[in-house]
Amino acid sequence: MKLENLVGERFRERPSDCALDSHALMIRGGYMKHVANGIYSSFMPLRRITRKIEGIIREEMDAIGGQEVQFPVVLPASLWMESGRYASVGRELARFKDRNDSPLVLGMTHEEAAVHLVREYAQNHAKYPFMIYQIQTKFRDEARPRGGLIRVREFTMKDAYSFHTSQEDLERYYQRCFRAYERIFARVGIPEVIAVSSDSGMMGGDLSHEFMLLTPVGEDSIAICPKCGYRANVEAAACVVRNDREEAGGELTPVHTPGCHSIADVCAFLGVPASRSCKTVVYQKNRTGEYVVLFIRGDLDANETKLANFLGEEIHPADITPECGLCAGYIGPYGLGGNHTLLFDRSLEHARGLCCGANREGYHYIGLDVARDLGAPGYFDFAKIAQGFACPACGQSAIRISRGIEVGNIFQLGTKYARAMNLQYLDDKGAYRHPVMGCYGIGVGRLAASVCEARRDEYGPIWPISIAPWQVHLCCVRADREEVKQRADSLYEALLRNGVEVVYDDRRVSAGVMFSDADLIGVPVRAIVSPRGIGGGRVEICTRDKSVSMEVPFDGALDEIMKMIARLTGLCRAAD
Repeated sequence: MKLENLVGERFRERPSDCALDSHALMIRGGYMKHVANGIYSSFMPLRRITRKIEGIIREEMDAIGGQEVQFPVVLPASLWMESGRYASVGRELARFKDRNDSPLVLGMTHEEAAVHLVREYAQNHAKYPFMIYQIQTKFRDEARPRGGLIRVREFTMKDAYSFHTSQEDLERYYQRCFRAYERIFARVGIPEVIAVSSDSGMMGGDLSHEFMLLTPVGEDSIAICPKCGYRANVEAAACVVRNDREEAGGELTPVHTPGCHSIADVCAFLGVPASRSCKTVVYQKNRTGEYVVLFIRGDLDANETKLANFLGEEIHPADITPECGLCAGYIGPYGLGGNHTLLFDRSLEHARGLCCGANREGYHYIGLDVARDLGAPGYFDFAKIAQGFACPACGQSAIRISRGIEVGNIFQLGTKYARAMNLQYLDDKGAYRHPVMGCYGIGVGRLAASVCEARRDEYGPIWPISIAPWQVHLCCVRADREEVKQRADSLYEALLRNGVEVVYDDRRVSAGVMFSDADLIGVPVRAIVSPRGIGGGRVEICTRDKSVSMEVPFDGALDEIMKMIARLTGLCRAAD
């Protein structure tokens, strides 16, 4: 490939609207172009990268028995109505009608399509187990796309679906896919990706893991225990809080607290720590508008994901109106009227001597004993784990919160979709049963951007050779000099004859512009033919990461480049 023919421009200035370095570099390097909010077109370098990622994914999915299929991007709404998700999923699902007024959706995930595809085939136990997968365009109407390809609305994704006749068989296959994912991430150049327990969200199921690339710019928060190795997304991590029942209690007494609407105000006014308070957080159910009143210890934050999962529907912060019966800023659990859903976080279990709202303007209670004053309300985990909290696994107060980018996920779906869509098989005893399912996803564009985020310097990406757009970047410095041009052309032709993927820059530009563009393209091996080198009969060969730089005789340049490609390829395979 001649660089002068490559469509797309490279430039030095950082775009003002790019928060992440990977986003800025992929715009500056001519990898993609913004089309609309969360939607991009790909130039040739990015397409070559994603094709290689797709190839690695296909090899690993095929190796564990996957069969590649393809589902439609546009699906009839009736399939999503069968599963119940047409009503339960929010505005992220793009809904529309065709010219015949038939309701349709744009696929944001394809569980329904997978069940539909095999519903007639998979009616006998002898057909199981099996796994199907696709690499397909999807659309999710994200409210806040960000970070270039990290969070977009239109994206390419590998999603796989396995079908089993027992939970035990699903768990065995789940582990096979888990290991395949580890190999995929190692092969694309980010072996440091870790797996964390996660929330299943709208996918459903009992067990799920996310694969996270730890980075300060990640959008997910991960709870990690360095003592025992526990790792979980903060959305799913259990919050372990212990209250000392021996702490001083006292009588439940109303206290005038004028102008104290927040926990900080009340605790400062009363001279007590936030841990000795009962905080009230109010939400509304999206579907019905019903108020959900959550009581939680004052030093903790509510985990909205846990709360929504408990309720089985989406929620939003409440709009507290005068007619709802709630006294904003003074809401408490004792004597609260109204027909609202009341929930208690388990941080309040065994708690006594707390301050809380008194449900009238300007007053709070002190001396709240939850067990004594409220009976046994029932406690559930609705709190968000934080830095220094007790580990849910080993109990030591060692939790560390890190940031990460989710590059893949796997779920044990159970029978959720099989039951909803009436997928059944006849077992060996003649009884009808629902198969259990697993699903396994990787965002291709997000993975490319994540590799760029992890493998870069201030000048551009440093692509691992396994997914680099080309293996070798050949620079002809001073192509206006005939001998330099002839030598560079000769090396280019030799590389092509030996099957090397090479991008050749023989433009009549300055060496500074040439090398700047080469850094932005990020090819792992660079060969430089220049007047200085030709004078000594030598070619400069270096790696993009600057770890290797050498000058070799021109006649040995091809062999040295081939050795370097083999070595870098071997390093990628060794990380697997």
